[in-house]
Amino acid sequence: MRNISVLVKPASGMCNMTCDYCFYCDEAAKREQEFYGMMSEDTLKNLIRRTMLQAEGVASYTWQGGEPSLRGLEFFRRAVWFQKKYNRNHVRVINAFQTNGYAVTKEWCEFFKENQFLVGLSVDGTARIHNSMRHSKNGEDTFERINKTAKLLDKYGVEYNILTVVTPKIAENIKEIYSFYRQQGWHYQQYIACLDPYGEEHGKTAYSIKPEQYGKFLMELFGLWYEDLKKGCHPYIRQFENYVGLAAGYMAESCEQRGQCGIQYVVEADGSVYPCDFFVLDDFYLGNLNTDIISEIDEKRKELGFEERSMELDLKCKKCRYYRLCGGGCMRNREQGDSGYLNYFCEGYQIFFEHCYEQIMELGNRVNC
Repeated sequence: MRNISVLVKPASGMCNMTCDYCFYCDEAAKREQEFYGMMSEDTLKNLIRRTMLQAEGVASYTWQGGEPSLRGLEFFRRAVWFQKKYNRNHVRVINAFQTNGYAVTKEWCEFFKENQFLVGLSVDGTARIHNSMRHSKNGEDTFERINKTAKLLDKYGVEYNILTVVTPKIAENIKEIYSFYRQQGWHYQQYIACLDPYGEEHGKTAYSIKPEQYGKFLMELFGLWYEDLKKGCHPYIRQFENYVGLAAGYMAESCEQRGQCGIQYVVEADGSVYPCDFFVLDDFYLGNLNTDIISEIDEKRKELGFEERSMELDLKCKKCRYYRLCGGGCMRNREQGDSGYLNYFCEGYQIFFEHCYEQIMELGNRVNC
């Protein structure tokens, strides 16, 4: 049974906000064509038709950007209509919508609720920290507007999680941020280490997080989470839940924590397909869903050897005590070692696991009791 995972950029890299560390602006600037405009309805139909007809178990669609809401609500109503039309294999359809929340209205919330969209809302800590990195196009603060969106999602009963990019400011203030998120009632959280510019030396920008900082951040956050877990009131933090699952012998649902890239179709606004959101670059082009069938795109994927490259880890990494949980991390953060690739954040993972490994393994054992 084949599941299909599709990440769609209906507004390409266009956005109604400006964030200091935006990785997609960096990627777009390094392509021959920077932006692809708005996705047409024909491209939408083709991408859904070609992917739905190949799915046998689950067809998962993540709508991202840039900012996907710029494409307009009617576009997404058509997307749902096409999903129903082409669901000839009677698969389970999952929709997720990653947004900065700047333009989300009650009409959007009604749509999300009615069609069971899971929303990812980007928030970077407290108002002070968030506003220092995430701005409107005019350079104005955005936190209050995004906080109102969170309350609107609550009002309409929309399922959502908070996505926070881990920069030095986040790492240094995680205790305050953790407490603030709890006060806000944000029980579903995801933290992603800030990406350095593609192909450039790590750790050279103002927002780059260094390995030691990242390790201490994970250690402190885990400590806060673990104390709440013992009290029975802990939030769902995706990374820690995945670690516990790995300790219990299950496969992580996060590709970063599997240490191996999965098969995904990342679709730009013109229908172009790439293997990963972190590699939407000319060298990784796989085809176009307006003209190419899935088998042709998959063949190009094999020629590129993208998934295979993610398994080329340094022997030092594979022999590490913590490899079971770490898996070598995300390929985007790896650097060439003596006998394969090593993760830039390796030192950080070592700091984290040295303090938290036994607790994670204990929690994993409890899962199997």
